[in-house]
Amino acid sequence: MLSKRQNEILKLIVISYINLAHPVPSSLICEKLNCSSATVRNEMMALEELGYLEKTHTSSGRVPSEAGYRYYVDNLMELKELNGEEVYKLQTIFNNQQLALSDVITKSLEIVSDMTSYTSIILDEKSHENKLKEISVVPINEREMVVLVVTDKGYVEHKDLRLTDVSLEDVKNTVKLINDLIVGTPIDEVSSKLEFEIKPIIGRYVKQHEMLYNAFYDVFRDMSGQNVNVVGKNNIFKHKEFNDVEKIQDIFEKFDDENALLSIKENNTDNKDISIYIGHENNLDDDVTVIKTNYKTDKDNGTIAIVGPKRMEYSRVVNLLEYIKKQIESERK
Repeated sequence: MLSKRQNEILKLIVISYINLAHPVPSSLICEKLNCSSATVRNEMMALEELGYLEKTHTSSGRVPSEAGYRYYVDNLMELKELNGEEVYKLQTIFNNQQLALSDVITKSLEIVSDMTSYTSIILDEKSHENKLKEISVVPINEREMVVLVVTDKGYVEHKDLRLTDVSLEDVKNTVKLINDLIVGTPIDEVSSKLEFEIKPIIGRYVKQHEMLYNAFYDVFRDMSGQNVNVVGKNNIFKHKEFNDVEKIQDIFEKFDDENALLSIKENNTDNKDISIYIGHENNLDDDVTVIKTNYKTDKDNGTIAIVGPKRMEYSRVVNLLEYIKKQIESERK
């Protein structure tokens, strides 16, 4: 462990660098701690030798290393309550009972991305415990309709369908066939049952059976997989760490790569409510920090994560994610 003074100096440097985005000189530390410049320089050199600070080529000041950020997060970070404006904006979303859970999560993460200038990622997974209760169709016009899928846990999913030259009677027959044969099946097994139980016989009951089978198969396939949503991707431009064109292109490619994003969920878990992966600790990119949490309700489960530079407002992001997780699990069961 570091000495009390070294803890104070490292904490000041991390917080100053997060806020100011430029190397922290010893003069700033002297001013804050009322210490002699020689004492501060010696302690900064010691912290550098221990691997907690780094010196840049363009300044005599120091910046935190990955190890420095990790030490700060594990030993020095102080969590503060969210301010009134942050709570009000988020609570407005969670109080809106007209919104489905997926919309609540997306809109709350949109607010977080706007407030922090970081990128939010939502990995929403429909639970195996959700079983198909009913499927229905609401016609909009001759070509468009909304498919409503209801599970036994109360989860409701709606999908827009656009079909050409398909009679409403054929649509009703397809829905009846699915309801008669597949109700009670776990959502992530419905696509398989459609293929092996509905596909061989649908032609007996439905004229445009191929088009309708494919349409409903796509609906359930989308439901049974991971729903990956990236919010605030362009926020990466706001941080000086990513002013290199190649680096931006690399991160953007990862934001568009579903497998890369799913690696966030697969990152080693320490069973904490909030997990923080700094630089090389995460599976996404060595130049970012990923802060994530998992949520679970009776109807749904998934992962929400905030991605930003290693120079991230750690305590603020942790507080925001803890608040959102609590709201999801306590008010949206």
